[in-house]
Amino acid sequence: MKITTLPSLYRNINRWRKIITVLSRYGLADWISTLNLEFVKDQLKDRDGEALARHTREVRIRLALTDLGPTFIKLGQLLSTRPDIAGIELAKELKNLQSSVPADAPSVARQLIEKDLGQPIDELFSEFDDVAVASASIGQVHRARLKTGERVAVKVQRAGIESVINEDLEVIAGLAQLAEQIEEFQAYRPTATIAEMARLLRRELDFGREERNLQLFSSSFAENPEIKIPIVYSELCTPRVLTMEWIEGIPLSSSEQLIAAGFDLQQLATSGAEGYLKMIFRDGHYHADPHPGNVLLLPGNVIGLIDFGMVGRIEERLREDIEEMLMAIVNRDVLMLTSILKRVGSTPPDIDQRGLSSDVADYVAHYANQSLQDFNVSSALNDMLEILHRYQISLPSQVALLIKTLITLEGTTKILNPSFSLMEVMQPFHRNMLLRRISPARHLRKMRRVALELEHLAEVLPSRLIEILEQIQSGKFDVHLDHRGLGPSVNRLVLGMLTSALFLGSAMMLSLKVPPLLFPNSELLQQLGMQELSILGLIGSTTSILIGLRILRAIMKSGHLDRKE
Repeated sequence: MKITTLPSLYRNINRWRKIITVLSRYGLADWISTLNLEFVKDQLKDRDGEALARHTREVRIRLALTDLGPTFIKLGQLLSTRPDIAGIELAKELKNLQSSVPADAPSVARQLIEKDLGQPIDELFSEFDDVAVASASIGQVHRARLKTGERVAVKVQRAGIESVINEDLEVIAGLAQLAEQIEEFQAYRPTATIAEMARLLRRELDFGREERNLQLFSSSFAENPEIKIPIVYSELCTPRVLTMEWIEGIPLSSSEQLIAAGFDLQQLATSGAEGYLKMIFRDGHYHADPHPGNVLLLPGNVIGLIDFGMVGRIEERLREDIEEMLMAIVNRDVLMLTSILKRVGSTPPDIDQRGLSSDVADYVAHYANQSLQDFNVSSALNDMLEILHRYQISLPSQVALLIKTLITLEGTTKILNPSFSLMEVMQPFHRNMLLRRISPARHLRKMRRVALELEHLAEVLPSRLIEILEQIQSGKFDVHLDHRGLGPSVNRLVLGMLTSALFLGSAMMLSLKVPPLLFPNSELLQQLGMQELSILGLIGSTTSILIGLRILRAIMKSGHLDRKE
């Protein structure tokens, strides 16, 4: 742990104590689960009285995050979008994390709304329901009615949640630094991963971002009568209060109500999927959480989307990489797909190239021959994520979020139509993708971008070259080298030289009989020819032999004694 984390450790000592206690408890349960002693496994129990050691490791992680509170629950939910880091099984389990908590008292919610909006509740709304219709770890939702008659949903941030999350994030950052010292976690860059998730979590604290997302999507779907986005009332919004149109519809999970209401489920599945794919491949921004709870069905086969706290954005270059990835699968181009995965993701320096190429070849052979009707997008993406996790290739957060969205989207549409094929709906987008890649407009944009970069290079290159030449002339030019893995080798070399010197010096002391001597008159030592031994020489030679054996053991353990590179 860095010394800069010590103030955080002191400031949050009680929280550290609780976190370590919970982690120790679940870590002990993880160790107990490996034992064959059945009576021991029933000693540690969860809140429902079930033995922790009898749960799977993924379930124990979910339970531990639940016990640690709202910040850890939200981070677990974010980690569920990163199966390339957490693994498929753990990501699936973390999707079950529930952040439902008791709502704040009505007086607390009213006080926050009146403070942020600057007026009493009765002057802002003609009706306001003090009982929250939904409550989560960050906010709660109340029904209300404007003075003009419109029904609205008022989302209010929980009191004190910002300070709680900031305190927990400090602690989690310290834990990430500790994890950075463990070799098996280093490939996943825990410090950088936690920093990224902390940034996303702090964004959720700002309801102003969700307000802007609602405005953006309302503009994008203004001419699409099949998609309904809630209207946002900006004059009644602050970073802690969000007021938007109340949408009344049937939840997607209530299939019996949908059938009874006469909805065309097949048409809804198709139009909803097309709307999402347009967001991704046309607009470059999309609703990133299309699970059934965020999808409502309105009269006239209209799909209503709510909860725009998580929105994905995908830049043009990254979208082209994803398009190339899909084309490589269709064309069965193993080398191209392997190259794209390594280019898009962050690969470890010691990656097994042959193993990765072999697994990608098997993956392509399995999915490239499937018909559109039988192609399972979720299965294909999950298998790809499994390969990435196996070789410790971490994806950019934008790509990981897009993959998670596509998997969730296919699962949601299959609720409406079990025989629905997302790949069939994607086929027109694939054709548009090919046309877009050969379009003159795309090449003109790339040429313009390259020209701007060359112009910038032409501006800065002469001055940078002059600076380098001046440093060389004045003798101030330094070359900084990063010797990765050289530190342990240098330490062994220095220790080996010191050990050799100690052994040689001790041997000379033994041969010259440097006092004090060991048992100079002992008959037994005289019979063995070991009379008059130098005590200092004996101690030095014994120590050098032990250190030499320790160095040899370390070299053999590292596997670099006689292995050919």
